[in-house]
Amino acid sequence: MGEVKFSAMSFFSRLTSGLSKTSSGISEGISAIFTKSRLDDAMLEELEEVLIAADMGAATAASIVAEFGKERFDKDISADDAKEALAQLIAARLKAVAVPIVIGSSCGMQSVSAGSHEEDAVPDATASSQHDNPLVILMIGVNGNGKTTSIGKLAAQLKAQGKSVMLAAGDTFRAAAVEQLKGWGQRAGCEVITGAQGADPASVAYAAVEKAHSDGVDVLMIDTAGRLQNKQNLMAELEKIIKVIRKIDDTAPHHILLVLDATTGQNALSQVKAFSDVTDVTGLIVTKLDGTAKAGVVVALAAHYGLPIHAIGVGEGIDDLQAFEPLDFARNLVGC
Repeated sequence: MGEVKFSAMSFFSRLTSGLSKTSSGISEGISAIFTKSRLDDAMLEELEEVLIAADMGAATAASIVAEFGKERFDKDISADDAKEALAQLIAARLKAVAVPIVIGSSCGMQSVSAGSHEEDAVPDATASSQHDNPLVILMIGVNGNGKTTSIGKLAAQLKAQGKSVMLAAGDTFRAAAVEQLKGWGQRAGCEVITGAQGADPASVAYAAVEKAHSDGVDVLMIDTAGRLQNKQNLMAELEKIIKVIRKIDDTAPHHILLVLDATTGQNALSQVKAFSDVTDVTGLIVTKLDGTAKAGVVVALAAHYGLPIHAIGVGEGIDDLQAFEPLDFARNLVGC
């Protein structure tokens, strides 16, 4: 098994670098707006346009700007003050959805995934549960969103925390997806359960849950197909996967995580709706924030759906997927 190496560069530094495309647009926009000392209606309208351009969405941007202007209208305010005030308002909207995944067991052992530290994370009933091993996580999302890569990164991080992890290749129709997951399994030192190409994904999921239980594995992550062209087929496939694994564990899957690509901007909102129509999405992972000027969509996702955002990705590195920290994100977003 290959050894997974983690970067010495702090995630905060990578977050700053990763969000630079969005933050430069917002920061420069704010600096251009706040050239005169007193806040007026024209400045608020311009500020709203800057936030919309970052893909926060019209309604979310309007709400933030309205709150921003409520206490500051016709008062002196500098660009730096405006950035910090906006960061605080944005962070307040994100706080409720920033929920790390907690890996628990019936014996009370707990740790957090997605790069959080135990001393920093507070276990939350919405994200953790005390149950017999394994914790079963069903990963869903459109092909190309970084779903398989996110599984691999989470697996490597959990292994580094001393957890036993198993992966299941439920996207049986794409040979590339199976090979990619097997590659991550080899890097992270995780067993990967596979089936023949074109096999029933539910049969792979069932075999994986059965083996994970017999082996006493802490976490099982199941990859799935991401075909949205025919939602009826996808719904039937996911329903069957859930039905068969509940024959072994009627509480599984414990998490159904939707992986979203931030570069799609507002389209990420429609993907949440489409997958929520298909199954009960329990949380989100947002990837590729380093390749977009549309990182404001994270704020829009929180405002529209209120689903837990468990982790964000800002690069290709193994430790570039980390727990979502609202204030760090908000400050980097506006260029504080």
